Amino acid sequence: MTPIARNVTRVIDSVSTLEGGGFPVRRPFPVAGLSHIDPFLLLDHLGPVTWAPRQAIGAPAHPHRGFETVTYLLEGAMQHKDSAGHQGKLTPGDVQWMTAGAGVVHSEMPESRFYETGGVMHGFQIWVNLPAREKMIAPRYQEIPAAQIPEWRSDDGAATLRVIAGEHGGKRAVIATRTPIMLMHAKLMAGANVSIQVPAEMRAMCYVIDGALAFGANRERGNAGQLALFDAGGSVEAQAISAGQFLLLAGQPLNEPVARYGPFVMNTHTEIRQAIADYSEGRLGTIAA
Repeated sequence: MTPIARNVTRVIDSVSTLEGGGFPVRRPFPVAGLSHIDPFLLLDHLGPVTWAPRQAIGAPAHPHRGFETVTYLLEGAMQHKDSAGHQGKLTPGDVQWMTAGAGVVHSEMPESRFYETGGVMHGFQIWVNLPAREKMIAPRYQEIPAAQIPEWRSDDGAATLRVIAGEHGGKRAVIATRTPIMLMHAKLMAGANVSIQVPAEMRAMCYVIDGALAFGANRERGNAGQLALFDAGGSVEAQAISAGQFLLLAGQPLNEPVARYGPFVMNTHTEIRQAIADYSEGRLGTIAA
C-alpha cells in the first residue's frame, strides 16, 4: 500500500539574527519554544548579502563537538581550516559535510580572492545531531563539489532536485550520513509540482528559499523564509505558486536527550562541562596559521 501524501501541520517564520563574525542569517530554528527538530539541531539561511571589497566576514575559529555541520553554498566563495590540518574551499553548489564527533576547532571565512573583490554570499548551514554512541567518534570531512551532486529533472524540465543526501527518482547522493537523512534542493518553475517519497519513520520539513509554494496534501502556502513542517505519512508534495526554490530536510529522530551549549551538543550537562573544559585546556587543538 502506497503511503499517503503528508499534510503540513505548522508553518514557522524565520527570525533574523547575526552569526559568526556578524553574518546576517534567517533562522527558523532553534528559536524560543523550538530548540530543535530531531535529528536536526539548526537551520541557518546565510544571506544573501552583498559585500563590498574587503568587507566580507565569516565565522572565525570556533569549536564543535557531538554533531555534524553541513555547509551548502549557493553564491560566493568560502575557505575553511581546522585543528586537524584540513583546509579547503567552497564555491557555488559545493557541500561540506563535517562530522565534528569528539571535537574540532574550525573556521569558515570568505575566500581570499572573494574578500578582495566583494560580491554576493549566499548559502546554508545545517546542524545534524549524532546518536550518543557516535558523539565521540573521530572527526571526518566530506567535501563534495557541485559537479558530483546528482540532479533529478522532471520530464518537462519544470522541476529539478539536487540530491545532497538520500535518494529521489533513481538519483542517489554520494554523501554518506551517520544518521538517516534526506537533504534536497528543489527549483520549480511557476505551476510546476514535485512529489518526493520520504520514509514513514522520517520527520520532514521544507524551507522556502524564494518564491511562493503550496505544500502537502492540504496545500499550505509557504513564502520565502518560512519552514513548513509535515505530519507522518509518505510523500512530500510541493507546487510552485510562483517560481521558487526550497530545501527538503527529512531525518529519522534519535529520540535521545539533548544537552547543548553553543557549539557543543551532547546528551548530558556533565558531558557539556567536559567539552568546555577540553576546549579551554586546548585538547581540541588549534588552527595552524
